[in-house]
Amino acid sequence: MILEDPGDFAAALPRGQAIAGLDLGTQTIGVAVSDGLLSVATPLQTIRRRKFGLDAARLLQIADERQLAGFVLGLPLNMDGNEGPRCQSTRAFARNLTKLTDLPITFWDERLSTVAAERALLEADTSRRRRAEVIDHVAAGYILQGLLDRMRHLRAAG
Repeated sequence: MILEDPGDFAAALPRGQAIAGLDLGTQTIGVAVSDGLLSVATPLQTIRRRKFGLDAARLLQIADERQLAGFVLGLPLNMDGNEGPRCQSTRAFARNLTKLTDLPITFWDERLSTVAAERALLEADTSRRRRAEVIDHVAAGYILQGLLDRMRHLRAAG
């Protein structure tokens, strides 16, 4: 089930279970996971993309191993906020994933997540080679943390 509103997504999650954040690229999928309290995102790994079925199977394996309760996919909006072809691709990925799992799925604006991840890695004096290896799952961490912060704000306001 795809839930566009972060509040609806948060309401669909069982208490005490982590969620995953995904940074869908054309060649890789960055994966980050939260803690059970839904407060901290941790970059996990980068999956080299092959075919949708294989990619989805790996994501669902991670979800099963870690007992995840849902997925947040980075939505690559244009800088003016409009949706382009990459957003359509992300939404198609989500629709196809819903055919394989009942876990709720939502989206989070990923504009500048890779820039923020790159900046953090540079500040940590990470080598160029290492940055290339980890940038996607670090970006997934930024995407996931953005949603976690929003969900915490919604809980505090509610």
